[in-house]
Amino acid sequence: MNIENQIEFDQVKNMWMELAVTEWAKEKIRDVSFYLDESELRKQLRDTTNSRALMEKLGTPPLQNLTEIKDIMMIAEKGDCLTPYQLERVQTLLAAIRRMKDYLERGKIFENPLAYYEENLDTLEELRTEISTQIRGGMVDDHASKDLSQIRSQMAKCEEDMKQKANQVMRSHKDCMADHYCTKRNGRLCVPVKKECKLKINGSVIDRSATGNTLFMEPASVAKCYEELQTLTIREENEIYRILYTLTALVAASSAAMNENIAMIEKLDFIFSKGKLSIDLDAVEPSINTERRITLKDARHPLMDKEINVPLQFQIGGTIRGIIITGPNTGGKTVAIKTVMLNCMMAQCGLHTTCGEADICMNNSFLCDIGDGQNIAENLSTFSSHIKNVLEVLGEVNKNSLIIMDELGSGTDPTEGMGIAIAILEELRKSGALFLVTTHYPEVKEYADQAPDVLNARMTFDKETLQPTYQMLIGEAGESCAFYIADRLGMPNEMLRVAIRAAYGEKAVDTYHFQQKNTAIPKKETGRITKIKNKKGNAKHRYEYRRGDSVMVYPDKKIGIVYEPINKKGVLGVQLPGKKIWINHKRVKLHVAAEKLYPADYDFSILFETVENRKIRHDMERKYTEKTIRYD
Repeated sequence: MNIENQIEFDQVKNMWMELAVTEWAKEKIRDVSFYLDESELRKQLRDTTNSRALMEKLGTPPLQNLTEIKDIMMIAEKGDCLTPYQLERVQTLLAAIRRMKDYLERGKIFENPLAYYEENLDTLEELRTEISTQIRGGMVDDHASKDLSQIRSQMAKCEEDMKQKANQVMRSHKDCMADHYCTKRNGRLCVPVKKECKLKINGSVIDRSATGNTLFMEPASVAKCYEELQTLTIREENEIYRILYTLTALVAASSAAMNENIAMIEKLDFIFSKGKLSIDLDAVEPSINTERRITLKDARHPLMDKEINVPLQFQIGGTIRGIIITGPNTGGKTVAIKTVMLNCMMAQCGLHTTCGEADICMNNSFLCDIGDGQNIAENLSTFSSHIKNVLEVLGEVNKNSLIIMDELGSGTDPTEGMGIAIAILEELRKSGALFLVTTHYPEVKEYADQAPDVLNARMTFDKETLQPTYQMLIGEAGESCAFYIADRLGMPNEMLRVAIRAAYGEKAVDTYHFQQKNTAIPKKETGRITKIKNKKGNAKHRYEYRRGDSVMVYPDKKIGIVYEPINKKGVLGVQLPGKKIWINHKRVKLHVAAEKLYPADYDFSILFETVENRKIRHDMERKYTEKTIRYD
């Protein structure tokens, strides 16, 4: 039994998860369940209240996702070298921790207990400064070290010398050049030389054009500079790796503090997500009790629009353990019981409730049976599913449970369903649990009137507008509005009399006050069906069955013998084994004609009449007799 899905708490969780930033907090929200420890529950509710109060003063906290940083810390702890990008992510997290610490520091002005979590955050300023000064733009900065700065300056000078020497070769051998600019081929700086001038240029052929008429040559003077540049590049790589390994070692050395920071950020994310949900739902902190008492004032379903939702007033506890809600369909009964349980579960999960005011008891289990639960794959009917769920509920229920059941006893014969509903209610009452059920059975209303710790309640209905008002009145049983609605919508008085007489007897008909004076349902004109007319002389005549014809009777495909030809209504008599039947001619088909089975003068009374009737008929043909022929 998935309680969260049935009462839609899973949808509240989805809203809640969207407000969290870290994956850890989202996972914790997904797995969260109601607290059974009173002190822990009160702490969780205080955290929700404090986080909301802090956000109302200071705005949304500067939290960030930590998925990447956890992987980065694992790499550093293993001793592998972090890339400049990964080091920047560490620096970004440290900057976010600095902002979070400042955010909480400002919260101390308001004496908010949550603000003192600031003391558990370590900004690791030295590490942040080292990374920020040595890593910029996703690469090691030129000034990360004195050696790196010198190497890169020499590399820049070397590259400039290469360009100058290449240009000098091009100027001194203008006639040999195929173009007016130098280019890089395979990482080498080359000049474009005509094929026939190859021997005039001192250097190496690096590449050639598609036609082969132009050779790209690296002058010897440029090659010398290139070799120097390669040496400098190796020195640069070595210095970069030295810097990256040094920074990685600093990160690894700070792993304990970093992991504590990550854990604290995740914890704060979870706490602030509850405050965000409270703000979004315009919720309030509930009072918690262990005295089996629930009071909700101006409660509403958290998934419904606040502007159109009708507030619910609800109270149970003390000597009253159960409430039976009745009222018209679409009157809000199901929403009402879901609203109660949702708010109770939210409160016991440390969340604020969507009420004007709430006093909610702790429950050790939340149990429900909502929806028809019909399942073709498992061969479960609506009633079977209800009973299966009910038996599960009764197997778990105890005095500290909260139970809701919708349309108790529905899905089967009304009389038997009513009996089962009362039996279930009696078991719930004996358990001492708090329970809310909805029903349409009048006998269940009578049960609630007689049971000492059960009350009736009804969802109100506006008889003028024929609309439910979604208000619950505890202590009053709901009246049936079916006849009233049918009357207002134009059902003829005679039909209503039949309905009232069948439901409540003749006396109820005499006392019923009809709203409308009408005698019949106005008929609307509809289109006429036009049949195909057969032309004269071409009409297809049906076969004229005769006594003795053997025919096949459909759909059973049984063989019989015609004992009476077709009458005006198209019906004929057929003798089947052990019985005679009358059947429409369209349901029989000629099997064997009579002339093929019997002689022309065959006496069919031998087949179709009893011996006694044949004797009487024989006497009638000879003389007067008072005996009569009987046909069964």
